[in-house]
Amino acid sequence: MKTIEIIQIVLFFGLGIALTPVVGKFMYKVYTGQKTFLHPVFLPVENLIYRLTGIDPNEEMTWLRYFWAVLLFAVVGFASLMAIFMTQAWLPLNPAKLPNCSWHLAFMQAWSFTCNADWQSYAGETTMSYFSQVLGIMVHQFLSGASGLAVLVAVGRALKRATVKSVGNFWVDLTRGLIYFVIPLSVLWSIPLAWQGVPQTWKPYHTAKLMEPYTTQVQKTDDKGQPVTTNIQVIAQAPKLDADGKPVVANGVAVMVDVPQVDAKGQPIMTNAPVMVDAKVEAQTIPVGPVAALESIKQLFTNGGGWYNVNSAHPFENPTPLTNFLEMLAIIVVPMAQVFMFGLLIGNKKHAWCLFNVMLALYVLSFVGAWYFETRPNPVMGGTYPNMEGKEQRVGVMNSVLWGTSATAIDNGSVNSMHDSWLPLAGLMPMWNIMIGEMLFGGIGCGLYCMLFHVLITVFIAGLMIGRTPEYLGKKLDAWCATWALIGVLIPNVAALLPTALAVMIPQGLSSMNNGGPHGLSEVLYCFAEAANNNGSAFAGLNANTPFYNIGAGIVIWIGRFIPIISILAIVGRLAAKKTVEASSGTLPTHGWTFGLTLTGVIIVVAALTFFPALCLGPIVEHGLMVAGRAF
Repeated sequence: MKTIEIIQIVLFFGLGIALTPVVGKFMYKVYTGQKTFLHPVFLPVENLIYRLTGIDPNEEMTWLRYFWAVLLFAVVGFASLMAIFMTQAWLPLNPAKLPNCSWHLAFMQAWSFTCNADWQSYAGETTMSYFSQVLGIMVHQFLSGASGLAVLVAVGRALKRATVKSVGNFWVDLTRGLIYFVIPLSVLWSIPLAWQGVPQTWKPYHTAKLMEPYTTQVQKTDDKGQPVTTNIQVIAQAPKLDADGKPVVANGVAVMVDVPQVDAKGQPIMTNAPVMVDAKVEAQTIPVGPVAALESIKQLFTNGGGWYNVNSAHPFENPTPLTNFLEMLAIIVVPMAQVFMFGLLIGNKKHAWCLFNVMLALYVLSFVGAWYFETRPNPVMGGTYPNMEGKEQRVGVMNSVLWGTSATAIDNGSVNSMHDSWLPLAGLMPMWNIMIGEMLFGGIGCGLYCMLFHVLITVFIAGLMIGRTPEYLGKKLDAWCATWALIGVLIPNVAALLPTALAVMIPQGLSSMNNGGPHGLSEVLYCFAEAANNNGSAFAGLNANTPFYNIGAGIVIWIGRFIPIISILAIVGRLAAKKTVEASSGTLPTHGWTFGLTLTGVIIVVAALTFFPALCLGPIVEHGLMVAGRAF
């Protein structure tokens, strides 16, 4: 443990906490229509938007109408984004001449960016044109973040109200968030990134001549440029047998040999394979683009999508120690501030700080746990340390772990290292952050309202323990609230586990796994868990650009986005219509150590009961095998 690392950790969390009330108060003023220093410039723009779109800023919506507005906005965005991906070859701003995306990749990515998940099963620099990256993906990174914040504002507004049926106006909340907060903050944060060397240009990709040309194998093409293939017999691996017909074992592991495959009639099973030829490589393409703008919005508003395939491990997305720190800080600023804003909206800052402390404690614990396990020697590799596989040398172990746990405690999903290469129990920590519901500050809006499901469950449990009708913020809770809270927690969990079980049972799922055994299960479980919780990061090692994973994960992303939204709006819509009751001696205070520890226990127990069996088959078993010196 180095002194500079300790200083950086203290500075990182210290700045995040210090900015919380400043940014949170500004957000509160924006969403409540109070005057800010940006109003003289942007108020005419806001009013013009209302006139052009026919929006009445004084009209309010019921919770159900608010939900339909959110859903309609997302569906229209999904359709437009999918159309862009499938036609990008014919659209402008495509200097690299990239082809159209396949229908299943376009389906997946359209839902991913519309729902603020930003999971990518493609390499950005070789798949998406400038048009798709900027006017498609980046636009929806702004819109999806602003939509999540709008829902949270409606939740806080409704919890403050009594005997009314309205929760606000989605179009007004969306517009104010975009004009006064989302766009200005993103522009501001992109300036130091561009200054530090993150590309910000519309110029075509550059071509650099290599100082040391090399020869590699590429697929042969015909005169028309079409790939050339040939029929070869399918070869599979089977255990090697000795003279007695028994498997040959070496160092406790069965020796495998290649075996030609035949069908039931004994005929060879054939398949098409590419014809490979030698090619001399003398130049390299250097992909550029308006990267700084995307990097800013992706970090600040928990999108996480990267311009490049390796995301923020790429030296163009993250070129210096300063950009690494600023991009990590951007991950936590708005999610932390939204908790303070929530306290102002409900008129109860003590409750908001209690939630903040629970989130921060679990967040820090996940980082400490991951950092500890990732710095342990690996017995399989002869006790080597540090574990630098899948990490950038210039970033190091601590910054890789801090980024990974931050991007999963907060629903961000960006990476500067490959979680697939972390040691088993270190890799368990970001997976755990995702599985508990992405609510350790979590995503923009969704992190906090997903935390409220557990708050309500905690209040119900406490009410049962003292034999009183549970109350939350002066409102009596009933079966309607309990039902929707459980739906908001359990449906995303089911959406993570069922596709995982299916994937490890069918060829379409197994064929994409880069590893077998428990690590392969971790790859698949991580994929669907992050989709169900709209995270966007990847365990890597899994080829997700297949019809099975693109369609499956796309559906799970949709479930993980909209089931919690309708659940929380149904709850607060119900509570807004109720009368406020005075607190009594039997009312459970929703602040202080008692409530905070009870809430923490509920979060851990609910997640453990749901996911512990799957985790035992994945990273926990893998850790035991590693300690025993076994690889697979």
